[in-house]
Amino acid sequence: MALLEHLDGTKQIRLKDYAPDDHRGIKKTEADKIEPKLLAELAELQTLLYAAQETPVLIVLQGLDTAGKDGTIRHVMSAISPQSCRVATFKTPTATELAHDFLWRTHAEAPARGAVAIFNRSHYEDVLVVRVHDLVPPEVWQRRYEMINSFERLLADNNTIILKFFLHISKQEQKKRLLARETDPLKAWKISDSDWKERDYWDDYQSAYEVVLNRCSAPHAPWYVVPADRKWFRDYAIAHTIVETLRPMREIWTNRLKERGKEELKVVGAEREHHASPS
Repeated sequence: MALLEHLDGTKQIRLKDYAPDDHRGIKKTEADKIEPKLLAELAELQTLLYAAQETPVLIVLQGLDTAGKDGTIRHVMSAISPQSCRVATFKTPTATELAHDFLWRTHAEAPARGAVAIFNRSHYEDVLVVRVHDLVPPEVWQRRYEMINSFERLLADNNTIILKFFLHISKQEQKKRLLARETDPLKAWKISDSDWKERDYWDDYQSAYEVVLNRCSAPHAPWYVVPADRKWFRDYAIAHTIVETLRPMREIWTNRLKERGKEELKVVGAEREHHASPS
């Protein structure tokens, strides 16, 4: 059963219809029992993904400050082997990045076949932060929605599985987490005055995200709105969704590995016979 709604562009999205503290009637004790099994399955699926070397996987994490992007990576992705997984973080563009089109730095981080790429923020910053803070004229960022759609279509046409998660946190919960950071000496380094200043743009960000969800959701590149006020549910729902998406690929990857194994055994057998013959 799906925990998160698969947003594929077929319905109008209003963020006010999604409660940040929703937990789909699931209890934490229940999630705590099931999640280890999900993470074990995720590890198994990634092993098959890596071995088959056919399918790239792109996981996009977007959300306002304290929504839990780092926490999600630390918790959910702990099951994934770093051998074939990479995290790309997109902060303020460098001079070199600004000298190219806005998707240049993103495309360079796209996953290879058999690999998982996790985007901590992403190409969507160029229709979110850029829009909210008027960093470029409206006629510039307005064209970017279709550019983003074309970019994701290109990735999907090259067999990439795309999962995009918007970590939906309430303003009250964000304030609580910011204050908690200030009192924790091991987390105080993460906070800055800009975190509080950005709260002045809360409604602008909600509007910007709502447009993204409506204009950039597609069957091949769906968005998922993740209730993020409860950290345990955020992590559980994301792990559940990733596994549920990759699970149908198990048979495909397994069959591919069996086929390759047969071919390799033929080569090995021929080589063995050659060396077994009298010289």
